[in-house]
This record gives sequence, structure tokens and C-alpha cells, in this order.
Amino acid sequence: MAGALDGITVIEFAGIGPGPFACMMLADHGAKVIRIERPGVVGRYGDGGNRDILNRSRQRIELDMKDPAAIAQIRELVKTADAVVEGFRPGVMERLGLGPDVLLADNPRLVFGRMTGWGQDGPMAPLAGHDINYIALSGALHTYGRKGEKPSFPVNAVGDFGGGGMLMAFGVLAAILSAKSTGRGQVIDCAMVDGAAILSAMTYTFFANGMWRDERGVNLLDSGAHFYDTYATSDGKWISIGSIEPQFYALLRAAAGLADDPAFDAQMDQSGWPALKDKLTELFLTKTREEWCAIMDGSDICFAPVLSLSEAPKHPHNVARKTFVREGGIMQPAPAPRFSETPAPPVCLSGR
Repeated sequence: MAGALDGITVIEFAGIGPGPFACMMLADHGAKVIRIERPGVVGRYGDGGNRDILNRSRQRIELDMKDPAAIAQIRELVKTADAVVEGFRPGVMERLGLGPDVLLADNPRLVFGRMTGWGQDGPMAPLAGHDINYIALSGALHTYGRKGEKPSFPVNAVGDFGGGGMLMAFGVLAAILSAKSTGRGQVIDCAMVDGAAILSAMTYTFFANGMWRDERGVNLLDSGAHFYDTYATSDGKWISIGSIEPQFYALLRAAAGLADDPAFDAQMDQSGWPALKDKLTELFLTKTREEWCAIMDGSDICFAPVLSLSEAPKHPHNVARKTFVREGGIMQPAPAPRFSETPAPPVCLSGR
């Protein structure tokens, strides 16, 4: 089965996190991704990487990049490829003899994707870092967390995957389109600090227009508002409420038995949010998560239960959409987005 990216070839230099995620997305949709790994380096799960979702649907070859013959073999592979994706520190590919100047001379249409935390230049470019550091420097981490508490990082979704891997996948495809029309490839400098910043564009919009206070947990979307937050239920589980628009807020009040409580009338009066949040906290603790689901499911309240990793694949909506698939004994997210004419090929943990 051919996907939307059938006919595109990508050479991936093995790494962790954002580079593999970008290449997973490309492979998910039919690109031929050849992953170059060091000899004898098995996956972190001891099986050659066959239990790593990020490495699915690849061809894999082992090459010792200290061997001149391997470097020559890589150069031959790249001559007919559309793109290269690497995640080394700046200068490593050049020292290997595989820098952009060399590979674009071999293949002028080549897209050379460089995935780093800090970017190819700037005073921090040569330094080590991780997701938490990149989102911290972008200003994003400052906005995550509750009032009076320390910043709370969203696992590594914002730096590694949203601001790194997904941005790289976008960049690779944009540059391939450009190369097809101009005949010229180019280098993509994909830095996770830049990606975390651009993911915060709406927050910076609010801040620039006086709609966001530069502190955590007091704003519309950062747990400051009583109608946009998570709440514990009597069984120790959680629900999420996102009733921003007035019509959805009215539905929330009706379902929660608060339609006649005048304290909830001034929805956008921020001075009243803490007290209203206390009321909702007490209210939601009076029923189990499933009882609140029975009351609020199927409405426009903007409600959903907070599901665990084991629960999410079993939810009827996710089941109906096949949002998760089981492959190689592992439940995993299915390729996204969906294409009507060129659906993604089946995922394969052991390669394709």
C-alpha cells in the first residue's frame, strides 16, 4: 500500500527523540526511510529497536562511520535520496566528511535536515541540553504550571516532538517541494528552542495584547480559570473541563446544577475565578468520574475524562477512529493525519 509520501527517500542517521519522530512521521505516510545505525548498537530494549515505536516502518543498515568505505557507501545512498536527517551536534557531520557542502555537491536537490536543541549557531549551539532546557529558554516552560508553584513540564512533548520532530518533518517536506520546483536543495536548521517558541505563538499574542499576565496559573488557558481545568472525582480519577464560550459555559452550569447560582454569572471576571474554582473542586468530588461522564458525555460542554495510557486506546471514540493500533505486541498511536486518497500503510515495528 502506498502512502502520500510514496516515492520520497530519506536517509536517517540514528539518534533518539526528535529525529526518529520526524522520520517516523515520514515513514508512516509512505516515505522510504533508511536508518543508518552503528554496528552492534541494539535498541534500548535489547531487540534491535523493534520495540521502539519511533523507529517503526524503516529499512535499517549498520555502518561504521569511522570506516572510509562506509562513508563512501553513504554518499552513494544520498546521491539518489530526497533528504537526509541527522541529529548530531554542530560540526560532527562535517568531521565525518558528510557535511552539507559535500552531500549537496553530490546531490544538488538534496534536503539536509539538521536537528539540534540550540541550533547550528549562537553561543549555546555547541552545548548539551534536553527538552526541559529548550522549552525553558523559549519562554514556554514559564507558562506551564499552577499559581504559586514551580514550572511543570509536559513530559517532552513540546521540545522534542512538537517543536523538534514535527517541525523537522514539516521542514523536510517544505524543502522537498521547493527543490522540485527550483532544482536546488538546502539545509534545514531545526532547533528545538525555536520550535518551542513558535508553538507558543498564541501565548505571545495574548501577552503582547495585554491579555496574559506574565505569571503561571492565573490566565485563561493555564489553570487560572475555573471553567478550563482538570478536577478530581470521588474515585480518585480526573475529568477535564474546557467550557470557554458562553454557550458551552451555560451547558456546564446546567449539567453541574449551577444554572441558578449567581456567583457563576460573571464568567470572565478573573477576580472571582479562585473562589469559583474552589466551588467546582468540591462539586466534582461528589461523584465518580463515570458518573460525571454519564452526565456530561454527548454534550457541547467541552468535557472529557482524563484517561490513562492503558485506558485511552479502549475509549469508544478512539476505537471507532482506530486512533491506536497494536503491532508487534505493542499498543501504539496510529499514523496521523488521515488521508482520503492515500491512507498510511500499516505500521511495522520490524521495518518495511
